[in-house]
Amino acid sequence: MVIETKRLILREMTYDDFNALYQVLADTDIMRYYPYTFDENRVKNWIERNIERYRILGFGLWSVCFKETGEVIGDCGLTMQLINGQIKPEIGYHIRADKQRKGFAKEAAIAVRDWTFNNTPFNMVYSYMSHLNKPSAKTAVAYGCKQVDEFFDDENEITKVFAISKDEWINR
Repeated sequence: MVIETKRLILREMTYDDFNALYQVLADTDIMRYYPYTFDENRVKNWIERNIERYRILGFGLWSVCFKETGEVIGDCGLTMQLINGQIKPEIGYHIRADKQRKGFAKEAAIAVRDWTFNNTPFNMVYSYMSHLNKPSAKTAVAYGCKQVDEFFDDENEITKVFAISKDEWINR
């Protein structure tokens, strides 16, 4: 499975992506709103879990690569997540620090949103994040979402939920 955009290719993760993904997921600044920063074992498990998702669901988080060079700069894709007590399709994204604020997360998330509505039965897609994670919220809005919920998570932190419906996507 490969999704192409103007500047990017999203493709299934492989173990060859370990070093590039480690650079993203082990970065304490990038992961400050995540429950933990990744170590080597967690990155390995992350890749394995997504490979399993591809096999079972046909989707997962995909490696985000520059179209011209193939360089991996992060991940973006569709996963099933527990959001305020319900399993929902969620678009997630992590982009390497030196490539942030250049529109890559937005570009990748738009591609995943379009792929989702064209290739799955889902009528809504979501992105959720800590209420403090303003860059992630801005990306959700940039790919077409609006805030639809807010709740206290297990750590008693406020989580914001953004979503776009298939009808909103069709009528955009």
